[in-house]
Amino acid sequence: MEKISEAVVTKVRAEAQNIIKEAEEKAKEEREKAKKQREIKLQEEKRRMLTEAEEEAARITAQGSIKARQELSRTKADIIAKIIHRVKQNLAELSSDESYLLSLIKEAIDGLGADKARIYVSPKDISAVQEFPEGNKELCSKIKEVKEFDCLGGVIAEDIEGKLRIDNTYETRLEMLLPKLLPQISRELFKTL
Repeated sequence: MEKISEAVVTKVRAEAQNIIKEAEEKAKEEREKAKKQREIKLQEEKRRMLTEAEEEAARITAQGSIKARQELSRTKADIIAKIIHRVKQNLAELSSDESYLLSLIKEAIDGLGADKARIYVSPKDISAVQEFPEGNKELCSKIKEVKEFDCLGGVIAEDIEGKLRIDNTYETRLEMLLPKLLPQISRELFKTL
């Protein structure tokens, strides 16, 4: 009986050792599997963090680029505004050439198509306008009244009823020219930018 008992114990021990060995192998496999999963998660987390960092860097770069372009645009607009302001100052200080002023008056009155007109000129030009139509009888006969108007120069002609008006002032002419000239001015001023 002892032999049977020993045989059973040996067999049980062998089975126990096999079970322990299998359990150790399974545990080892589980540890390896967990290590691999942990490595995969770490790699995924690294990729996610790297992608987020790259996206943040791209966003910051784009914002910086936008701000730089906005600042450049503001600076360009300021320069052009200063140029326009200087042009207007120069026009205000400029005394009108009588022949040019006469030409503007004729053009405005002809544009009205009226027999009689009222004209408005800048205060600096009023005396010149009151004097020179006397030399031009045809133009003088069409001008019923000359009034002062706060402008840089030029003329506004109006029919007697005040229904139709032709604006030939320097400001209006400048405003008409600017849309055509500004792109060219911009190209010339900011070639290298």
